[in-house]
Amino acid sequence: MAHLSTILIPALVFYIIAMGLSQKKDIYACFTKGAKDGIKTVIDIVPTLIGLMIAVGVLRASGFLDFIGGIMGHLVSLLTTDFPNELISLFIVKLFSASAATGLALDIFKEYGTDSFAGLVTSLALASTETVFYTMSVYFMAAKVTKTRWTLAGALLSTFAGLVASVVIAGVL
Repeated sequence: MAHLSTILIPALVFYIIAMGLSQKKDIYACFTKGAKDGIKTVIDIVPTLIGLMIAVGVLRASGFLDFIGGIMGHLVSLLTTDFPNELISLFIVKLFSASAATGLALDIFKEYGTDSFAGLVTSLALASTETVFYTMSVYFMAAKVTKTRWTLAGALLSTFAGLVASVVIAGVL
């Protein structure tokens, strides 16, 4: 099974080349056209990425995310007393930026340990949720989608389900 994964990508590349040759296509021209389209897409989404990164940086540096985490932590503390407030901040940051959430995760691992309840919840939450606002802004900008309809509500609901499942599973382990 380990050898299958190392062979799969080169096999896929050779398959694509063989299909192009069998259909008498100019493979290099198709490749360069795809690369040009990819560069255009990157140029289109760069302003959105920069704006999102700046916004997350400002929210973290200003302490707003910690403030919201503290408020939500007090609400959670009504339900349970041993839930770390850092997890609330992690859950909020994960909605916007995976790299910022990874930085918070490392802080949680240093403070509580990787095998602690907080460490397990962190690992499970990062693996089972998506950066909702980042993903929506990048993909919708690239595809020029203007009407999101129920996408945000569905994405937030599935993220919430992943977070709840993370807490429950970590509590069982």
